[in-house]
Amino acid sequence: MTNAAQNTIFQQGSMDQQQGFLVQQPGLMTLIQDAGRYGQHGIGLTVGGPLDAEAFRWANRLCSNDVGATALEVSFGGLVLEAQVETVIALTGADIPLTINGEAQPMWQTLPVKAGDKIKLGFATSGSRAYFAVAGGLCVPHTFGSAATVVREGIGGLAGEKQGAKLAKGDVLTCQSSTGIELRCLPEQHRPDYSKDVKLRVILGYQKEAFSDLQIATFVSSEYTTTDRSDRMGFRLEGPQIKPSINGILSEGICHGAIQVPADGQPIVLLNDRQTIGGYPKIGSVLSLDTGKLAQLSPGAKVRFETITIDDAHNLHMLAKHREESANLVPV
Repeated sequence: MTNAAQNTIFQQGSMDQQQGFLVQQPGLMTLIQDAGRYGQHGIGLTVGGPLDAEAFRWANRLCSNDVGATALEVSFGGLVLEAQVETVIALTGADIPLTINGEAQPMWQTLPVKAGDKIKLGFATSGSRAYFAVAGGLCVPHTFGSAATVVREGIGGLAGEKQGAKLAKGDVLTCQSSTGIELRCLPEQHRPDYSKDVKLRVILGYQKEAFSDLQIATFVSSEYTTTDRSDRMGFRLEGPQIKPSINGILSEGICHGAIQVPADGQPIVLLNDRQTIGGYPKIGSVLSLDTGKLAQLSPGAKVRFETITIDDAHNLHMLAKHREESANLVPV
C-alpha cells in the first residue's frame, strides 16, 4: 500500500472507530516507522525510518504490503498488543520470543490474528531491533511526507500530543481489518545473520586527506567495541584513536553511515536520526547495506572495518537488490 493510500484510509473518518491494536505494554523503545522522511534536510529534518531496512522490508512483504508501509520498530522487545480487528501480522529482525494467546509463534512468517488476541514479544536474544508489520500497514497521519518517528525532533508517529513520541500504554494503532491474505514465510537461507561481531564495509571520503596513511591503516586493521553511548542518531565506538590533522571543518551535510571522528579520536557511525549538518572530520561512510548489521549490535560487540571503492559499493547494492527480489516467500 502506498503512503498516499494510507493517508486516504486514515482520513476516511473513524475507520473501525480507530480500532487496530491496543498497546497494553509498550516495550523499552517502540517507534512507528515507515521508509523515512526524505527531501527535508533543507529545513533541518532528518530522515528517520528503520535502522535495519532489510528486516523492515521483509516484514512488509510478508504482509503483502508496499515495502515502505508504516510498521513498528521494536528495540530490545517487551511489546504487548491486543488485536481489535481480524488481520495478519509478521515479525522480523532480532530474535525475539513471540506468542499469541500464550502460544509460541515463529518469526519471519505471516500469522493470522483475531479480535481479542494478545500478542506478546519477549526480549531479544540475538540482535536488537525487530519489525512488526500488519496487512495494509498502520494508518498513521504523515508529517512532512512521512510517518517516521524521530523523538529528538518531536515529529512523526501518532497525532496530537503523542507526536514524535515512542509508544505508550493505551495507544491505539489503527489499521484495516484484512482477511484472505496468503500465509507465507521467508526461508531461513534468506534471513539475515545477526552476529555479535561484524565487519563493516567503508567508502573513504574526500576528507581522508586529513588522516595520515598510518591513521587510515590503524582504522582498517583495528577492532572497535560498541558502547552504551549509542542510539538511533549514531553508534559511538571505542578502540585505537584515529587523529585527523584538523580539529574541525565548516559544518556540512551528513550522509547516512558517515563516520565522524571527534577530538577524542573515537569513531562515531551516524545513522537514521543523525543531525543534518556537522563539523567533525569524516574518514568515510559505512555502506548502507551494512548499517543495519551495526544497528542490531548491543554494547560490547566487536566491529572491524574494510575499505571498498564506490564501484564496489554500486555492484554490492545491485547484487543485494537482485538477491532480495529473487528470494521467494513460500506458503505455510
